[in-house]
Amino acid sequence: MANTLSGRFLMLTVIFVMLAEVFIFVPSIARFREEYLLARLERAQIASLALLATDGMIDDDLEYELLENAEVLNVVLRRDAVRQLILSTDGMEPITATFDLRDASAWELIRDASIRLFETDEQNIRVIGEPVRQAGLLIEVTMETAPLRMAMIDYGLRVLLLSAMISIFTALLLFVAVRILMVNPIKRVVGAMMSYAEAPDDANRIITPRGSVRELRDAEEALQSMQTQLTSLLRQRERLAQLGEAVAKISHDLRNMLSVATLVADRLELSSDPTVKRIAPKLINSLSRAINLTEATLAFGRAEEPAPKLDRVTLEPLVDDVLDNDNLAQGDGEVSYDADIEPGMVVRADPEQLHRVLSNLVRNARQAITATGKPGEVTVRGFEHEGGWCIEVIDTGPGLPKGSEQGLFKPFSSTDKVGGSGLGLAICAEILRGHGGQLKLLGTGPEGTTFALFLPGGMAA
Repeated sequence: MANTLSGRFLMLTVIFVMLAEVFIFVPSIARFREEYLLARLERAQIASLALLATDGMIDDDLEYELLENAEVLNVVLRRDAVRQLILSTDGMEPITATFDLRDASAWELIRDASIRLFETDEQNIRVIGEPVRQAGLLIEVTMETAPLRMAMIDYGLRVLLLSAMISIFTALLLFVAVRILMVNPIKRVVGAMMSYAEAPDDANRIITPRGSVRELRDAEEALQSMQTQLTSLLRQRERLAQLGEAVAKISHDLRNMLSVATLVADRLELSSDPTVKRIAPKLINSLSRAINLTEATLAFGRAEEPAPKLDRVTLEPLVDDVLDNDNLAQGDGEVSYDADIEPGMVVRADPEQLHRVLSNLVRNARQAITATGKPGEVTVRGFEHEGGWCIEVIDTGPGLPKGSEQGLFKPFSSTDKVGGSGLGLAICAEILRGHGGQLKLLGTGPEGTTFALFLPGGMAA
């Protein structure tokens, strides 16, 4: 029960109500003490008036009975500027403290009550007050503290018992209210989420907002919107998966047909007809590009990028390895390479996947420069970025074709590169998303192209 919302709410309610009662208890016990002392003063005044009515002609037994009924040891009454000892007890212990109730402040009453509550020694105290109905100037009595302390303890226990009953009753009422107004609706939402999770493609399991509390209804409406969108995306994904499976089958059969056509085209090159000899190489190149496209489509359909194994990667040696490999691949080309990495820069990434992304971007940059027939340069820069790191791949090539920025990172997008399938940048972008980062085109034009890899910060920082 302690781990449930309603159970914790019940315990907190009891605790808070008891704390509130504690703050109320201290002034109330002080007020009880004041009324107790005032009552003894009033009783003592009545006893003194009975004595004055007989002109002091009473025996000792009656005087003792009057003092016992008033619960005091002696009574002093000041009338007409004369201070008179009206009633007294023989053999009284010395007085240890005097309390004047005529002008006592609330703080003094609370302080004296707290001291008396925790003082266990029996003492005699003097209490001074004003007589009721102006029957004199003042009245003072001497009394024992033991009965006062016992009465305060009894009153305190009754107050605490009543406070406990009130807190428990209040907590139970709030417990029932919370169960009805909050816990049950939340359980209904949780149940709807669990039911939807069992079959997210079933639109009948989408939650219907019914909450009467505004915040809860807002949450239900947000959940309904999310479930609706997710169901739609799942259906779209299922249709795309079916379409992809059909495309894969078609590509597989088409590749076989194109392979046969290529064999036939190779035979055409042996023909002595000048026109056939001129057309055959173009036909073979077109068939080769078609075969490459079908194979790339099949490979992309089978590709499932594994989750990155994030680790601390020192960037400089990894970039040097990428540039050295691409330099060997170009042979006697005129493309130069440069690395500008902050010394000791460490990023949080999967080293193999990051190597693939950089190799792809560097290879694309080199091929773009080579296509111009002019020398150029490929530069890889690495530096810390806000909240992570940035790696830029910069080339001095001719730039991307106009309008190719749209859908640049989508599969099979047009690249105008001979033999290209339009899948390289899409795979690179997918790998970066798996790292929680992003691949962006920062700029392109006649002066060159710049791609940027943004990696989020983490434990490597």
